[in-house]
Formats: sequence, C-alpha cells, structure tokens
Amino acid sequence: MATIRARKLADGAISYTAQIRIKRDGVQVYQESQTFARKQAAQAWARKRESELDEPGAIERASRKGVTVKEMIEQYLLEVEKARPLGKTKKATLEAIGKMDIGKLNDTDVNTQCLVDFALWRMSKEGGGVQPQTAGNDLAHLGAVLAIAKDAWGYQVDPLAMGGARRVLRKLGYNLKSRERDRRPTLDELGTVLTHYQAMQARRPTVINMLKVVGFALFSTRRLDEITRIRWADVDEPGQRVLVRDMKNPGQKIGNDVWCYMPDEAWQILQTMPKAGDDIFPYSPESISTSWAKACKFLEIANLHFHDLRHEGISRLFEMDWDIPRVASVSGHRGLELDAAIHPPAWQGRPLFGVGVARKDIEGARPTGRRISEVAQQAGFNPLSWLCSLTAAARCKSR
Repeated sequence: MATIRARKLADGAISYTAQIRIKRDGVQVYQESQTFARKQAAQAWARKRESELDEPGAIERASRKGVTVKEMIEQYLLEVEKARPLGKTKKATLEAIGKMDIGKLNDTDVNTQCLVDFALWRMSKEGGGVQPQTAGNDLAHLGAVLAIAKDAWGYQVDPLAMGGARRVLRKLGYNLKSRERDRRPTLDELGTVLTHYQAMQARRPTVINMLKVVGFALFSTRRLDEITRIRWADVDEPGQRVLVRDMKNPGQKIGNDVWCYMPDEAWQILQTMPKAGDDIFPYSPESISTSWAKACKFLEIANLHFHDLRHEGISRLFEMDWDIPRVASVSGHRGLELDAAIHPPAWQGRPLFGVGVARKDIEGARPTGRRISEVAQQAGFNPLSWLCSLTAAARCKSR
C-alpha cells in the first residue's frame, strides 16, 4: 500500500511524496518513491505503479541494477576474445564507443531513438563529422554486442532497437553502406608514381621498395595488410601460390587462411625479394600507406587509393579473359563475390590500365612469364618499361 506524505518547502509551497513499500513474509523486498507538486498526481502515480508491480517478475525487474553500454562492451570483448582474437579495427571502435556518452546508458535505456541520436551525433561536427558509412560501421560493431547481450548475459536490451535505428536513418536519407569505388589508375598515373619511386629508391636504397610493393599489389591483387603478412614459409613453389593468413572475411577474419595463386608477374616480383627474414615484404602497412598518400599528393594525383590497385588487378584479369573461378583463385574471393568486387564489371568494355582497349581486342592475350622475367632482370629494374611491356603484351593477341 502506498503512502502519501505532504512536505512544506522553503518557499511555502507544498510537495507530495508517494512512497511504495512491498513486503514478503514480513521482509521488505522493494521500496520506491516519487515526489509531485499535486496530491492527485502522486495518488495517480502510486495506483499505476502498484498495478505494474503486481505483475509476475515486475519486482525482480525493478530491483535489478542496470548495466551500462560500456560494461556490456567490456564483457563482450572479454568473452569473445576467449574464443578468437578480434580484429584491431573492431576492438578499437568498440572501446571508443564505450568512452562516448552512449557508453553511459543503462541497458534498459538503449532504444531506437538513442541509437539514431548517436549516429546523427557522430556525423555532426561535435561527434567527429564522420561519413554516414563510418557511422554505419559504428552501429554494426555495437550491434554485435547488443545482439547477444540479452541471451548470453540476461541484460534487458531491446532486440529490435538496432534494426529500427538503421531503418530510421535510411528513411532520413543516410546511406550507411560503404560507397562503391570505380576509380582505376591510368597508365600515365602508374608510370608517374613508379618513376617517382624509382628516383626515391636511387637516392635512398634503404627506404621501402615501393616499386616492388606497388607492382606486387597490382598483379597479385593482395590487400595492403596481406602483403606485409606473407612469409617465405607460406610460399608454395611448385604450385606458384602463397598462403594468405587471416584473409579479410565478413564473417570471421582470424583463422581464415587461404591459398592464393600468383600470376606470373606477381610471382616474378616475389622471386626478386631478398630472403633476409621471415617476411617477404618486411614493411609496416602504415608506412606503405603513408608513402603512397604522400606520393599521390606530391604528384597531384587525386582520389587514388592504394586499395584501388587491387580492383585494378582484378579488372585486368577479367580483361585478359580469365573466368570467375580462375580470378577467384588469385583474389581469394568466394565464387560470385567477385561480382560485387568490381564496379562496374570489368568485362563491360572497360579500359585496360587506362588505355582504350575493349575486351574484344584482348581475347586470348596474356603476358608470358618469359617476357616478364626478362624485363624484371634488366639493370635498374626500370618500372615504367616493365609496366609498359606488360600492358603491351596484354593488349596484343598472341602471335
């Protein structure tokens, strides 16, 4: 039974406090109070609240201490990493979210509205001014935590909140999916970049050999971090392939080791690398990325990412009339995932290395390993001559 107590305030006004005490077997198991300016409001609240607490399990739910989003994230990281290591990006993103204001929310307070507000805040100047795609990634990583919080740990999380937030953001006009890129380097751009790196290599032979890194990325179609993880122990000489460990995968990257075939051009570059350690390319991804960005800025080449070399390499294989299974053996894609990897599809008359050569002009064409080997062994490893010879070989039919 609720009790209503009147209290005179310093300004002479009277407030009314409604207090609910519930006992079981002579022991108080729950207590709650609320203060109102009007007695009628206090009485109405008390009747409504007592009715709610009469429902089965209501007292237990009201008595439980909530857990914050930050605490849920910490438990998720602890439990999941017992089974498998998390990717650096996902872990860093979740830890950053836990430190934001949303990390202070209790589990029962996580709803569609607060998730929408969080995404909009992230896209605002105060929240970092990120692109909608980045905000979408934040929601995706947080969604992985919320998806298991109720079933795994009994937290009171609305399972429909995340889906509702994404639906609202789409209705508001925000595209949370990563933008599809169709940027391909022209032959002139590649020649300019490689000539720049050739001059740098001549001045400072101790710097990263970006000539070979760029060429290997282009012809092997490997991602930047994959290039720096390939080890000599993972090279299959008879099969002309390498084992790419922890290949990127939408489901689980860690432990996703895939054998990838090396086209002749990539294989020749790999063979020129000195066996001075365990790694074939003993460089850090950050250093390579920084070098590429600085070179493009210095050479005034706009909007060309290092990852575009992978798309260029895959497009090149299609333009040389390789079928999907054969290209997938190089890129590491699983079957028709290649359809989504090339935008638009490479076989729709797209230029080869920026030169206007349609598919009909290159049927049956393919650079031979003998010619690549000869060029690669030339004194100074001239990158422009090397690349142009590959292009010329791919543009002409076999004679």
